[in-house]
Amino acid sequence: MNETAHCRTELVAVVLGLDTSAAKEPQLCVLTTGEGDGFPSGPLQAGQASLQRSLRHWVENLTGFRLGHTEQLYTFADAEDDFGNRAVRISYMALVRSSAEMASWQSVYAYFPWEDRRSDDAQAFLIPLVRHMKSWVSDNERRLSRCSVAFGLDGHEWNDELVLDRYELLWEAGLLPEAGSREESKAALFAGSLGRAMKHDHRRILATALSRIRAKIRYTPAVFDFLPEYFTLLQLQQAMETLAGRRMHKQNFRRLVQHQSLVEETDLFDPSGQGRPARLYRFCEASSQNCYLAGAKLPLPPLV
Repeated sequence: MNETAHCRTELVAVVLGLDTSAAKEPQLCVLTTGEGDGFPSGPLQAGQASLQRSLRHWVENLTGFRLGHTEQLYTFADAEDDFGNRAVRISYMALVRSSAEMASWQSVYAYFPWEDRRSDDAQAFLIPLVRHMKSWVSDNERRLSRCSVAFGLDGHEWNDELVLDRYELLWEAGLLPEAGSREESKAALFAGSLGRAMKHDHRRILATALSRIRAKIRYTPAVFDFLPEYFTLLQLQQAMETLAGRRMHKQNFRRLVQHQSLVEETDLFDPSGQGRPARLYRFCEASSQNCYLAGAKLPLPPLV
């Protein structure tokens, strides 16, 4: 890239929601464009004074979806656009409640299948992947340390929030298609099983968003942003499990929620399930200042 090359500033929206319409458990979904290979995005244009207003313009024009509250995610300044010019991407994240619109959204775990550890399938997939990563690090102490922390090896625990660290290590190891043509032979080792690729650095941006939301649900009531006004305790637990990508201990989770008075009972019941209808609750915002929801995770099986 020469010194006179243009620098393009682009706004990118990562809009996350839980789809509860079809599957037995909610699915963490993201709003995409095209064939699911990119996010709603567009250049910051002259005359647009507000970044967020410009972002809303692009999202609505490209998808028809009207954004509500957004928070800035991260600014990526080390990528290039389609013409080889430097691209600065300013990304934002938005959380939305479940709606029928999400039936056409994409599953986040379709892009990061190794991050969903709720089923035994993930364990069967991760073991050979970790074995390959340990071979890749060889005797490089820095790589070994990063892999151990990111994948929960050598005495470290699996940290749900290290989504971006794991993605970047897989990229460096040449296992992802976006790593470049020189690594095609390595990418073929796990062909078709390392998730859907995205254009530009959008999968890296999504990894950053998933890291952020997993951190937020630990110490803020962000999980309630995904839920309808009235919900059952099971729906709340499943929402947490879907976002964290791992199971919770049912009784401990309910004690954690109710001890902090994060929810309050209503006189309503959910008639949709089998057997006795479950009671519906609603979020109690007045008790959410010191929210802590990280203490009920079930242990994960080791990867080696």
